[in-house]
Amino acid sequence: MTPRDLPWRAVEGGLELRVKAHPRARRPGLQGLVPGVDGPKIKAAVNEAPEDGRANRAILALLAEALGLAPSRLSVTAGAASREKTVLAEGDPAALAARLAERLA
Repeated sequence: MTPRDLPWRAVEGGLELRVKAHPRARRPGLQGLVPGVDGPKIKAAVNEAPEDGRANRAILALLAEALGLAPSRLSVTAGAASREKTVLAEGDPAALAARLAERLA
């Protein structure tokens, strides 16, 4: 797999994730990968509405659980008001990528 085939990339201090948000979902959780113009994205479905940052906080909590991190170690770095987001997960990029790959397999 090339880096373009993955919805994440290693950056200094962590892993940058491309995420497609699905707020007000009936079944919350990580729902695999969806195609995007700049490569695949992680589909993150949450029950919360996209109001006052509630959906963003729920997505960060969902990703934190999947990565084994505290939610405070994740942040939305781009697309806070969009369905397509970039999230930074702080930690060892190799270990985080391995956990995420296992969770999405």
